[in-house]
Amino acid sequence: MTAAEPPGLETQRREIESLLRDSELRAGDSWYVVERRWYEQWKEFVETGDQNSSSFPGQIDNTELFEDLDSFHLKERLVENEDFMLVPAEAWHRLLAWYGTVDGQPPLERKVVDLPSTLKVEVYPIEIFLCLHSNMENVITAKFSRADSIHSIQRVMCEAFMVPAGSECRLWMKSSDSSCERLRNVHVSVLDACLSSGMTVIMEMRNADGTWPSSRPQIMRNSVEEQDSYRGQPGVCGLTNLGNTCFMNSALQCLSNAPPLTEYFLQSSYLEELNFTNPLGMKGEIAEAYADVIKQMWSGRHYSVVPRVFKTKVGHFASQFLGYQQHDSQELLSFLLDGLHEDLNRVKNKEYIELRDAEGRPDQEVAEEAWRNHRRRNDSVIVDTFHGLFKSTLVCPECHKVSVTFDPFCYLSVPLPVSKERVMEVFFVSLDPHAKPAQHRVVVPKAGKVIDLCSALAEMTNVPPTQMVVADVFNHRFYKIYNADESLSCILDRDDIFVYELSVLEEAEEQPVLLALYLRERSHYRDYGSGGSSYGTSLFGHPLLLSVEQRHCSRQALYQLILQRLARYVRPPDPSEELEEEEEEDEEELYKTQTNGISDEPEPDQSNDSTAGEPRPDVNHTEPPLDHGDTETNSQPELYTNATDANAADANCTNTCKASSRRHAMASEPPAEQRPPACHTTEEEQEEDKQEEACSPSPPANQQPERRKRRKSLFTIQAVNSNGTTERGMGEGGSAVSFSSQPYVAIDWDPDMKKRFYNENEAEKYVKHSSMEVPQQQTTVQLQECIELFTTVETLEEENPWYCPVCKKHQLATKKLDLWSLPEVLIIHLKRFSYTKFTREKLDSIVDFPLRDLDFSDSLLRKSLSNGEPPSRYDLIAVSNHYGGLRDGHYTSYARNKDNDQWYYFDDSKVTYAREDQIVTNAAYVLFYHRQDKIRKPTLPAPSTSPAPSNDITSCNDAELAAAATATSSYVTMETD
Repeated sequence: MTAAEPPGLETQRREIESLLRDSELRAGDSWYVVERRWYEQWKEFVETGDQNSSSFPGQIDNTELFEDLDSFHLKERLVENEDFMLVPAEAWHRLLAWYGTVDGQPPLERKVVDLPSTLKVEVYPIEIFLCLHSNMENVITAKFSRADSIHSIQRVMCEAFMVPAGSECRLWMKSSDSSCERLRNVHVSVLDACLSSGMTVIMEMRNADGTWPSSRPQIMRNSVEEQDSYRGQPGVCGLTNLGNTCFMNSALQCLSNAPPLTEYFLQSSYLEELNFTNPLGMKGEIAEAYADVIKQMWSGRHYSVVPRVFKTKVGHFASQFLGYQQHDSQELLSFLLDGLHEDLNRVKNKEYIELRDAEGRPDQEVAEEAWRNHRRRNDSVIVDTFHGLFKSTLVCPECHKVSVTFDPFCYLSVPLPVSKERVMEVFFVSLDPHAKPAQHRVVVPKAGKVIDLCSALAEMTNVPPTQMVVADVFNHRFYKIYNADESLSCILDRDDIFVYELSVLEEAEEQPVLLALYLRERSHYRDYGSGGSSYGTSLFGHPLLLSVEQRHCSRQALYQLILQRLARYVRPPDPSEELEEEEEEDEEELYKTQTNGISDEPEPDQSNDSTAGEPRPDVNHTEPPLDHGDTETNSQPELYTNATDANAADANCTNTCKASSRRHAMASEPPAEQRPPACHTTEEEQEEDKQEEACSPSPPANQQPERRKRRKSLFTIQAVNSNGTTERGMGEGGSAVSFSSQPYVAIDWDPDMKKRFYNENEAEKYVKHSSMEVPQQQTTVQLQECIELFTTVETLEEENPWYCPVCKKHQLATKKLDLWSLPEVLIIHLKRFSYTKFTREKLDSIVDFPLRDLDFSDSLLRKSLSNGEPPSRYDLIAVSNHYGGLRDGHYTSYARNKDNDQWYYFDDSKVTYAREDQIVTNAAYVLFYHRQDKIRKPTLPAPSTSPAPSNDITSCNDAELAAAATATSSYVTMETD
């Protein structure tokens, strides 16, 4: 390069020295490298003051600094002030103008970088290798300053590899080993990204089906033609259930069909707004994972998508969603909207803003101020699309201070009108021993007591409530016997409740005894393993409650009383029948020493020693296991366990556990002329006569006496604990049952005696009262009623008081919410799950919600829509459904496709057409509405296939998809994803 005419030597020296003296290192500034020998010669030249001297330096020559003159790479380990000098940009440009450079030599421009704790001129930039994921053999080398952004590397790569404009790319950083790490934030510097010389940066472009090459399994990449052969309607795509993830799939399908948000992601607008520094966000990872799911679902190239990476990300940032338990779709939706907002928040540094109370100012002014303040800290596509504003008014009950604030909301959680009544189904056991138990359906106050249940039943049975006792029966024993003043909320709908009629006793000085009677069957074999020679027992049949005078608690009186109560299904022995047993002397002594609380008085029509041969179970016996949950254990809860504890004890049982072992243990026999048993199958009906014959008490022909015989009773009586397992001690004097607590008595049957005299088929029968024939009406409420309830004045609960600034204390203020402004997409959460201190229930009412023209003009506090404000009419676009109860259930969704205006039903990976008349059900849980002024006309015609619920659109193999999703890339291991 030729030089211009330089100024005088003194002027040169003074200008350069001044620039060197006054220049400071500033990050991003350029400095230049000059070979030291040339610089020293120039310095000597200007100091001698003779332009014609032999010290003239000539052109700037950095030859000694280069490894070779082909690549112009700097030599390694050059030292400042020994091998080269650094001059600021202005000084370099002056020297260059005065002296020029040797032909072909590039200027050695270097940047000032901000290293930890120091600023330094970066003499050696980092040298990295660049390649495409699709062709990792073609590698180019490039140098970048540590101050350059990752975006500049991406720009260089797009130019070098001729990537089509508009392609969505992402970069991976690969070190010497095979693992890779995503370079998520393209706005950070090379230094902050920890890139160093020798590393490789890999670029990949998103596939047409929305997947990334590095995430797509090798089996798919090798069969692109097969993968790309499917062409479906974008957005009509199932989501594979990964194990109890239907709640997530339902929420994702609804959100996917909210047009503004989906178009924002499909157009890749999110890439410029990813917020990697927000401490409340998730470093952009939730937004990226959601974008991947949306791009795949709307590519039109998948029957079903496996959202495994999204599920993993959600669990990583919200530990409540870790694992594969069932969760709530609305809770997932709330987390996701909040996470997307913070990941896409355009506000990088949130300022502190002190919220002001209205203090009597006009609502319009306060509302505008509140919304302005909200947007100063929260500005994202989520706020643009889903956030509205409501007015909150609190009134102190003491000083009547009124506090008005305007608060943003992302969805409306509206309550459902709760009925104050409750329908219960119970079995009534009459005092008449020949009457079968009758199943009744009664209406009781939801907040009522057990006596209210008895009163309602009294109207149907003409039995006074005072002669009734209510009990929960489970596994042939009393799970709980209720007091009249206990709350009905303790009784769950799935409990099997029996109401027993008690006899009216003659006036007596002593208090009558409420005796609980269990039925037990002895095993054929002695339980020698327990250390004694007792017999194991197992409970069977339905227990009874009897009101007995204390003086009638002797063995003889109880035997007769029990025989009378069991008359319907226990045949008393005919006097002509021989009831004999083998005499075993060793058992006689055992029985005498183990009489547990029952008197030794003789049985009727029997000699005093007639029971001497009956074996007595040992106190610590081990009982044989039985099928159908009838195994005897001591692990059952005590009788007076609270109902909520009963739930916990039952946690491992499904709802059918209790029902199958209790309710279906009884065979229904309807009243009047209608006779087919309600709980029998057709085969059971045909076999009924055979069963009764088999259960009839005729003596087996093959049982012939071989030893000396003795007269035998039908059963023996034991005092037991509440579980019917452990025997209790004797009463005073051994003459009666002990009354220290609730008396439980078991009657033990020998298997042969039970077979002969106990009619099991008859014992299990019951009849249905006419009240069971009245169909339960499904309550229907209007969505407008729910919205009105949301805006009703309520008093704060004790757990959530309001601090009154005037009274200077917490108060149970009245609170009223009013809608002020509504968003483009309005999410309405129906609060079907009701939780109080005493009850937990799901409300199955049908909420009648409109599919079109949901009008909020009467609900909005702000009546005048000025300044071009939007109208308040909405159309439905999606519904999240929940089927089932509190502990279990299944989520699905209905959604309207934005492109063709067709409704679809999404059930995990299966998608079917849907009709509008199918959408309003009692399963609707979360509703999505789109404001009419923002709804665009469909761009595609409706599908030609006639919509039908059975018309299955997706029929992919989920097992293959799931297996493919877990396969690894054959190129590199992309660890962070």
